[in-house]
Amino acid sequence: MSPHRIIIDTDPGVDDAIAILLALASPEVELLGISVVAGNVPLEATLANACKIISLSGCVDVPVYAGAHGPLVREQVYGKYAHIGAFSDALVPPANVRPQEEHAVDFLVRVTRQAAADTDPITICAIGPLTNLALALVQHPDVARGIRQIVSMGGAFTALGHRTPWAEYNIYADPHAAQIVYSSGVPVVVMPLDMTFQALITEKNIAAIGENAGAAGAAIAGLLRTFDRSDMQRFGRPGGPVHDATTIAWLLEPEIFEGRAASVGVQVSGKTAGYTYADFYGKTGLPMNATVMNGIDEARFLEMLEERLSIYGVRALKEVSG
Repeated sequence: MSPHRIIIDTDPGVDDAIAILLALASPEVELLGISVVAGNVPLEATLANACKIISLSGCVDVPVYAGAHGPLVREQVYGKYAHIGAFSDALVPPANVRPQEEHAVDFLVRVTRQAAADTDPITICAIGPLTNLALALVQHPDVARGIRQIVSMGGAFTALGHRTPWAEYNIYADPHAAQIVYSSGVPVVVMPLDMTFQALITEKNIAAIGENAGAAGAAIAGLLRTFDRSDMQRFGRPGGPVHDATTIAWLLEPEIFEGRAASVGVQVSGKTAGYTYADFYGKTGLPMNATVMNGIDEARFLEMLEERLSIYGVRALKEVSG
Protein backbone atom coordinates (compact mmCIF):
# COMPACT_ATOMS: atom_id res chain seq x y z
CA MET A 1 0.00 0.00 0.00
CA SER A 2 1.27 3.50 -0.82
CA PRO A 3 2.28 5.63 2.16
CA HIS A 4 0.06 8.40 3.43
CA ARG A 5 1.37 11.61 1.85
CA ILE A 6 0.88 14.26 4.51
CA ILE A 7 1.60 17.81 5.57
CA ILE A 8 1.68 18.58 9.28
CA ASP A 9 0.33 22.04 10.10
CA THR A 10 1.50 22.78 13.61
CA ASP A 11 2.40 25.14 16.46
CA PRO A 12 5.02 23.11 18.38
CA GLY A 13 4.35 22.43 21.40
CA VAL A 14 5.29 19.27 23.29
CA ASP A 15 2.69 16.92 21.86
CA ASP A 16 3.21 18.48 18.42
CA ALA A 17 6.85 17.41 18.73
CA ILE A 18 5.79 13.85 19.54
CA ALA A 19 3.37 13.81 16.57
CA ILE A 20 6.09 14.95 14.16
CA LEU A 21 8.61 12.43 15.50
CA LEU A 22 5.99 9.66 15.32
CA ALA A 23 5.27 10.50 11.68
CA LEU A 24 8.97 10.50 10.79
CA ALA A 25 9.45 7.15 12.54
CA SER A 26 6.70 5.49 10.48
CA PRO A 27 7.35 4.13 6.97
CA GLU A 28 3.60 4.26 6.27
CA VAL A 29 3.86 8.06 6.24
CA GLU A 30 5.58 10.35 3.74
CA LEU A 31 5.92 13.78 5.34
CA LEU A 32 6.00 16.38 2.56
CA GLY A 33 6.65 19.32 4.84
CA ILE A 34 5.82 21.19 8.03
CA SER A 35 3.72 24.36 7.91
CA VAL A 36 4.02 26.38 11.10
CA VAL A 37 1.53 28.75 12.71
CA ALA A 38 1.52 30.88 15.85
CA GLY A 39 -0.32 29.18 18.68
CA ASN A 40 1.15 27.68 21.82
CA VAL A 41 3.84 30.34 21.54
CA PRO A 42 4.48 33.18 19.04
CA LEU A 43 5.42 32.24 15.47
CA GLU A 44 9.14 32.88 15.94
CA ALA A 45 9.16 30.31 18.76
CA THR A 46 6.93 27.71 17.05
CA LEU A 47 9.14 28.00 13.97
CA ALA A 48 12.31 27.54 16.02
CA ASN A 49 10.77 24.53 17.73
CA ALA A 50 9.75 22.94 14.41
CA CYS A 51 13.29 23.32 13.07
CA LYS A 52 14.70 21.78 16.26
CA ILE A 53 12.35 18.79 16.02
CA ILE A 54 13.21 18.11 12.38
CA SER A 55 16.91 18.44 13.17
CA LEU A 56 16.53 16.10 16.14
CA SER A 57 14.82 13.48 13.96
CA GLY A 58 17.73 13.38 11.52
CA CYS A 59 15.27 13.81 8.62
CA VAL A 60 16.74 17.16 7.67
CA ASP A 61 15.37 17.07 4.11
CA VAL A 62 11.82 17.67 5.40
CA PRO A 63 11.13 21.36 4.69
CA VAL A 64 9.74 23.76 7.29
CA TYR A 65 7.65 26.81 6.34
CA ALA A 66 6.63 29.82 8.44
CA GLY A 67 2.96 30.75 8.24
CA ALA A 68 0.45 33.02 9.97
CA HIS A 69 1.58 35.24 12.83
CA GLY A 70 -1.91 35.37 14.33
CA PRO A 71 -5.59 34.51 13.91
CA LEU A 72 -7.89 35.72 11.13
CA VAL A 73 -10.12 37.99 13.22
CA ARG A 74 -9.90 37.61 16.96
CA GLU A 75 -7.11 38.90 19.19
CA GLN A 76 -4.10 36.65 19.67
CA VAL A 77 -4.16 34.18 22.56
CA TYR A 78 -1.30 31.86 23.37
CA GLY A 79 -0.95 28.59 25.27
CA LYS A 80 -0.34 28.46 29.01
CA TYR A 81 3.45 28.09 28.55
CA ALA A 82 3.79 31.05 26.16
CA HIS A 83 5.98 32.93 28.63
CA ILE A 84 8.67 30.26 28.19
CA GLY A 85 8.95 30.70 24.42
CA ALA A 86 10.96 28.26 22.31
CA PHE A 87 12.33 24.99 23.68
CA SER A 88 15.61 25.55 25.49
CA ASP A 89 18.79 24.03 24.09
CA ALA A 90 19.01 21.99 27.28
CA LEU A 91 15.74 20.25 26.40
CA VAL A 92 16.08 20.05 22.61
CA PRO A 93 19.50 20.48 20.96
CA PRO A 94 20.10 23.45 18.63
CA ALA A 95 18.86 22.97 15.07
CA ASN A 96 20.94 22.53 11.95
CA VAL A 97 17.76 23.09 9.91
CA ARG A 98 16.54 26.45 8.63
CA PRO A 99 13.04 27.34 7.41
CA GLN A 100 12.27 27.79 3.73
CA GLU A 101 11.73 31.23 2.22
CA GLU A 102 8.30 30.31 0.83
CA HIS A 103 5.31 31.20 3.04
CA ALA A 104 3.48 28.23 4.56
CA VAL A 105 0.17 29.19 2.92
CA ASP A 106 1.85 29.33 -0.50
CA PHE A 107 3.41 25.94 0.21
CA LEU A 108 0.00 24.47 1.09
CA VAL A 109 -1.53 25.91 -2.09
CA ARG A 110 1.33 24.70 -4.30
CA VAL A 111 1.39 21.14 -2.97
CA THR A 112 -2.39 20.64 -2.87
CA ARG A 113 -2.84 22.02 -6.40
CA GLN A 114 -0.18 19.63 -7.66
CA ALA A 115 -1.86 16.77 -5.79
CA ALA A 116 -5.16 17.64 -7.48
CA ALA A 117 -3.46 17.73 -10.88
CA ASP A 118 -1.94 14.31 -10.18
CA THR A 119 -5.30 13.01 -8.88
CA ASP A 120 -3.42 11.93 -5.75
CA PRO A 121 -4.84 14.06 -2.92
CA ILE A 122 -2.86 14.45 0.30
CA THR A 123 -3.80 14.36 3.97
CA ILE A 124 -3.25 17.37 6.19
CA CYS A 125 -2.70 16.69 9.87
CA ALA A 126 -3.72 19.95 11.51
CA ILE A 127 -2.49 20.04 15.11
CA GLY A 128 -2.49 23.77 15.86
CA PRO A 129 -4.81 26.70 15.18
CA LEU A 130 -6.25 26.29 11.69
CA THR A 131 -5.24 29.73 10.36
CA ASN A 132 -2.82 28.58 7.64
CA LEU A 133 -5.26 26.06 6.26
CA ALA A 134 -8.19 28.50 6.34
CA LEU A 135 -6.17 31.12 4.47
CA ALA A 136 -5.28 28.60 1.76
CA LEU A 137 -8.92 27.49 1.39
CA VAL A 138 -10.35 31.03 1.33
CA GLN A 139 -7.81 32.52 -1.04
CA HIS A 140 -7.74 29.52 -3.38
CA PRO A 141 -10.87 27.34 -2.98
CA ASP A 142 -9.64 24.97 -5.71
CA VAL A 143 -7.00 23.58 -3.37
CA ALA A 144 -9.74 21.60 -1.61
CA ARG A 145 -9.63 19.16 -4.53
CA GLY A 146 -6.04 18.28 -3.61
CA ILE A 147 -6.86 17.41 0.01
CA ARG A 148 -8.03 13.87 0.68
CA GLN A 149 -8.85 14.60 4.31
CA ILE A 150 -7.97 16.87 7.20
CA VAL A 151 -7.13 15.06 10.44
CA SER A 152 -7.52 17.77 13.04
CA MET A 153 -6.75 17.77 16.73
CA GLY A 154 -9.24 20.17 18.23
CA GLY A 155 -12.58 20.69 19.87
CA ALA A 156 -14.43 19.40 22.89
CA PHE A 157 -17.95 18.04 22.81
CA THR A 158 -18.81 15.96 25.88
CA ALA A 159 -15.61 17.05 27.61
CA LEU A 160 -15.22 20.56 28.93
CA GLY A 161 -12.49 22.71 27.40
CA HIS A 162 -8.97 23.11 28.72
CA ARG A 163 -8.09 26.67 27.63
CA THR A 164 -11.48 27.96 28.76
CA PRO A 165 -14.37 26.03 30.37
CA TRP A 166 -16.05 25.73 26.97
CA ALA A 167 -13.23 25.55 24.39
CA GLU A 168 -10.24 23.48 23.38
CA TYR A 169 -7.21 25.68 22.67
CA ASN A 170 -6.63 25.09 18.93
CA ILE A 171 -10.21 26.10 18.16
CA TYR A 172 -10.31 28.93 20.70
CA ALA A 173 -7.13 30.43 19.24
CA ASP A 174 -8.81 30.96 15.84
CA PRO A 175 -12.50 29.97 15.78
CA HIS A 176 -13.13 31.72 12.45
CA ALA A 177 -10.43 29.60 10.81
CA ALA A 178 -11.89 26.43 12.29
CA GLN A 179 -15.34 27.23 10.95
CA ILE A 180 -13.90 27.84 7.48
CA VAL A 181 -12.13 24.49 7.54
CA TYR A 182 -15.20 22.62 8.81
CA SER A 183 -17.30 24.27 6.08
CA SER A 184 -14.84 23.64 3.25
CA GLY A 185 -16.35 20.40 1.98
CA VAL A 186 -13.10 18.52 2.67
CA PRO A 187 -13.68 15.44 4.87
CA VAL A 188 -12.53 16.20 8.42
CA VAL A 189 -11.54 13.70 11.09
CA VAL A 190 -11.73 15.38 14.50
CA MET A 191 -9.62 14.33 17.48
CA PRO A 192 -11.35 16.15 20.37
CA LEU A 193 -10.54 16.29 24.06
CA ASP A 194 -13.35 13.77 24.61
CA MET A 195 -11.06 11.15 23.08
CA THR A 196 -7.56 12.44 23.87
CA PHE A 197 -8.35 12.55 27.59
CA GLN A 198 -8.84 8.76 27.42
CA ALA A 199 -5.16 8.06 26.59
CA LEU A 200 -2.80 9.24 29.32
CA ILE A 201 0.95 8.82 29.10
CA THR A 202 2.50 7.89 32.44
CA GLU A 203 5.97 8.08 33.94
CA LYS A 204 6.47 4.40 33.00
CA ASN A 205 5.91 5.19 29.31
CA ILE A 206 8.01 8.35 29.51
CA ALA A 207 10.90 6.45 31.08
CA ALA A 208 10.76 3.76 28.39
CA ILE A 209 10.79 6.35 25.60
CA GLY A 210 13.62 8.23 27.28
CA GLU A 211 15.72 5.09 27.58
CA ASN A 212 15.04 3.46 24.21
CA ALA A 213 14.51 6.24 21.67
CA GLY A 214 17.92 7.86 21.52
CA ALA A 215 18.34 11.62 21.58
CA ALA A 216 14.77 12.08 20.37
CA GLY A 217 13.48 10.00 23.28
CA ALA A 218 15.59 11.89 25.78
CA ALA A 219 14.18 15.16 24.47
CA ILE A 220 10.60 13.89 24.58
CA ALA A 221 11.04 12.65 28.13
CA GLY A 222 12.54 15.97 29.17
CA LEU A 223 9.73 17.95 27.56
CA LEU A 224 6.98 15.81 29.09
CA ARG A 225 8.52 16.08 32.54
CA THR A 226 9.17 19.81 32.26
CA PHE A 227 5.72 20.64 30.86
CA ASP A 228 3.76 18.12 32.90
CA ARG A 229 0.14 17.84 31.76
CA SER A 230 -1.09 15.40 34.40
CA ASP A 231 -4.17 16.49 36.35
CA MET A 232 -5.34 14.08 39.05
CA GLN A 233 -8.36 16.23 39.86
CA ARG A 234 -9.60 16.13 36.28
CA PHE A 235 -8.49 12.69 35.08
CA GLY A 236 -8.75 10.78 38.35
CA ARG A 237 -5.54 8.86 37.68
CA PRO A 238 -1.86 9.50 36.94
CA GLY A 239 -0.72 10.61 33.49
CA GLY A 240 -1.47 13.24 30.92
CA PRO A 241 -2.79 13.36 27.33
CA VAL A 242 -0.64 13.46 24.20
CA HIS A 243 -3.34 15.11 22.09
CA ASP A 244 -1.63 15.77 18.76
CA ALA A 245 0.02 12.37 18.36
CA THR A 246 -3.43 10.80 17.98
CA THR A 247 -3.71 12.32 14.48
CA ILE A 248 -0.71 10.31 13.27
CA ALA A 249 -1.73 7.22 15.24
CA TRP A 250 -5.12 7.25 13.48
CA LEU A 251 -3.40 7.12 10.10
CA LEU A 252 -1.25 4.21 11.26
CA GLU A 253 -3.85 2.14 13.10
CA PRO A 254 -7.38 3.49 12.63
CA GLU A 255 -8.80 0.30 14.13
CA ILE A 256 -7.75 1.36 17.64
CA PHE A 257 -10.11 4.35 17.45
CA GLU A 258 -13.89 4.66 17.59
CA GLY A 259 -15.73 7.51 15.88
CA ARG A 260 -19.08 8.76 14.62
CA ALA A 261 -20.22 10.97 11.78
CA ALA A 262 -21.48 14.40 12.82
CA SER A 263 -22.25 17.88 11.65
CA VAL A 264 -19.62 19.99 13.41
CA GLY A 265 -19.51 23.76 13.79
CA VAL A 266 -17.88 26.47 15.88
CA GLN A 267 -19.13 29.45 17.86
CA VAL A 268 -17.01 32.25 16.38
CA SER A 269 -17.90 35.26 18.54
CA GLY A 270 -19.17 36.33 21.91
CA LYS A 271 -18.35 35.05 25.35
CA THR A 272 -18.33 31.41 24.20
CA ALA A 273 -16.14 31.90 21.10
CA GLY A 274 -14.28 28.70 20.33
CA TYR A 275 -17.04 26.40 21.54
CA THR A 276 -17.45 23.42 19.20
CA TYR A 277 -20.77 21.67 18.73
CA ALA A 278 -21.62 18.40 17.03
CA ASP A 279 -24.94 17.13 15.74
CA PHE A 280 -24.70 13.33 15.74
CA TYR A 281 -28.39 12.72 15.13
CA GLY A 282 -29.30 14.97 12.20
CA LYS A 283 -31.37 17.33 14.34
CA THR A 284 -30.18 20.41 12.45
CA GLY A 285 -30.59 18.98 8.97
CA LEU A 286 -27.05 20.09 8.17
CA PRO A 287 -24.73 17.73 6.27
CA MET A 288 -22.41 15.45 8.21
CA ASN A 289 -19.09 17.20 7.58
CA ALA A 290 -16.84 15.32 10.00
CA THR A 291 -16.04 12.07 11.72
CA VAL A 292 -15.57 12.70 15.44
CA MET A 293 -13.39 10.26 17.34
CA ASN A 294 -14.86 9.37 20.72
CA GLY A 295 -12.84 6.34 21.79
CA ILE A 296 -9.27 5.04 21.75
CA ASP A 297 -7.48 1.86 22.83
CA GLU A 298 -5.19 3.52 25.36
CA ALA A 299 -2.89 0.54 25.89
CA ARG A 300 -2.27 0.05 22.18
CA PHE A 301 -1.76 3.77 21.56
CA LEU A 302 0.91 4.03 24.26
CA GLU A 303 2.49 0.78 23.09
CA MET A 304 2.63 2.22 19.57
CA LEU A 305 4.39 5.36 20.78
CA GLU A 306 7.04 3.32 22.55
CA GLU A 307 7.50 0.95 19.60
CA ARG A 308 7.66 3.56 16.86
CA LEU A 309 9.82 6.07 18.67
CA SER A 310 12.37 3.38 19.57
CA ILE A 311 13.52 3.56 15.92
CA TYR A 312 15.50 6.67 16.90
CA GLY A 313 17.45 4.58 19.38
CA VAL A 314 18.07 1.90 16.74
CA ARG A 315 19.31 4.52 14.27
CA ALA A 316 21.67 5.96 16.89
CA LEU A 317 23.16 2.54 17.60
CA LYS A 318 23.70 1.93 13.89
CA GLU A 319 25.48 5.28 13.55
CA VAL A 320 27.77 4.47 16.50
CA SER A 321 28.60 1.00 15.14
CA GLY A 322 29.33 2.45 11.72
